[in-house]
Amino acid sequence: MAPLSPAPDDKFHQISTAVNAVLEPIVNYLYSYVLIALLLGVGLYFFVRSGALPLRMFKESIRVVTEPPEKEGEISSFRALMVSTASRVGVGNIAGVGTAIALGGAGAVFWMWVIATLGGASAFVESTLAQIYKKRGTSKDDHSIGGPAYYIEIALKQHWLAVTFAVVLILTYMGGFNLLASFNVADAFTSYAWYNDLTWNGVVLTPYVIGALLAVAMAASIYGGTRRLTSVAAVLVPIMATIYLVVAILVVVINWRNVPGMFSAIFAGAFDFEAIFGGFAGSAMMYGIKRGLYSNEAGVGSAPNAAASASVSHPVKQGLVQMLSVFIDTMIVCTLTAFLILSSGVQGGEDLKGAPLVTAAMQTALGSFALPFTTFALLLFAFTTIIGNFYYAEVNLRFLLGKRGASLTTLRIFRTVAVVLVFGGALLDFSVAWNVGDILMGLMVLINLPVILILGKKALDAAKDYRAQRAKGINPEFKAASIGITEKLDYWQ
Repeated sequence: MAPLSPAPDDKFHQISTAVNAVLEPIVNYLYSYVLIALLLGVGLYFFVRSGALPLRMFKESIRVVTEPPEKEGEISSFRALMVSTASRVGVGNIAGVGTAIALGGAGAVFWMWVIATLGGASAFVESTLAQIYKKRGTSKDDHSIGGPAYYIEIALKQHWLAVTFAVVLILTYMGGFNLLASFNVADAFTSYAWYNDLTWNGVVLTPYVIGALLAVAMAASIYGGTRRLTSVAAVLVPIMATIYLVVAILVVVINWRNVPGMFSAIFAGAFDFEAIFGGFAGSAMMYGIKRGLYSNEAGVGSAPNAAASASVSHPVKQGLVQMLSVFIDTMIVCTLTAFLILSSGVQGGEDLKGAPLVTAAMQTALGSFALPFTTFALLLFAFTTIIGNFYYAEVNLRFLLGKRGASLTTLRIFRTVAVVLVFGGALLDFSVAWNVGDILMGLMVLINLPVILILGKKALDAAKDYRAQRAKGINPEFKAASIGITEKLDYWQ
């Protein structure tokens, strides 16, 4: 963010540069090799073991998402879906896709589709497990809560590992990722000529104003508790996605003459094996895999925290719904971003990537309207990501506090810290925080993936039980004993 960039001799800048020199090689190795191999391998494993469940039961996932909650007044599958989609669908769906295409080429889109298909299987398993091992809320009117920390604690009986996961998730989502989302919103406004006009004693105040507005909006969403937060997500996410997708489709329609060439470029680039094996790290395959994996978050262990909140008659229903969230994120939102770029004919590269590439592509059809619209889309996407991320953090705070639950004072302090972080994020250029966030998220994956591999049979057995009941024409209802679960559970006995 140019107006607030530190001077070269600034002590803080020197420290940040030194820390980044240590962190960046770790992040590059982790995300270029270790995590891609693990997420891809586990996704493929569950895809095969489940008999291509993301394809076979896709129609069923659409059916169950429209069902009302099992108990009146509880959270529906749709609301739980909107919370997880709020976190998944973010700035990466615009800027991330723009970077993947600019640096990896059109073929990245095909590999993005492949990863979403495989990732749906991992998402199904982890979210079904979250439903099976969910806990009752700490008050009478509270909804159910759960996630990886809970199924690690209950099923594996590894308290230390569950606590580690919960702490890492809070630091990652409420800390690093919400700081980054807030910064991205403020940074999006630097393209406007008036950005530097609001000053005081030589300090540009615009990011302070943007940070304050974001913080107030977030406070209004989260101080009412997780029920209000899910209500806000249920309203904002469909509006956000619909507006963006309609405009993206409009751009593609206006540029329809380029559509045949667009598909040709996607498939030609995807199977350019000479380029792939000649320089894998910068290939379409690598960028497509990374965009797919880290946009839909399948296997990371974040979305199960939302999945556990839904009131359903069978855990598999919410597993299917969260599988649908992966489809929405990658196959719809990311794909349409890619289509509007590729149909525009605008060529991206090192000098034109990310959100500026999306804006340039939109300008071919929308003219001067493109910049304010892209800014508006980034603002909505970032805000819904912020509240979705906070929901995950609060669920894991409740886990750490245990049976005694979180007092009103504790929750207020926690929520206030979250609001302050969002305000602060708008003021900083924090590549260190981004790298730390990436490392923490990587640690989440390294904990969650082995766990769901160990417990995955429970989710697959639950899927068999669900299909058997559906084949009989009845509304599936789950009993834990039917798949050999002997642990004492709050639900499903």
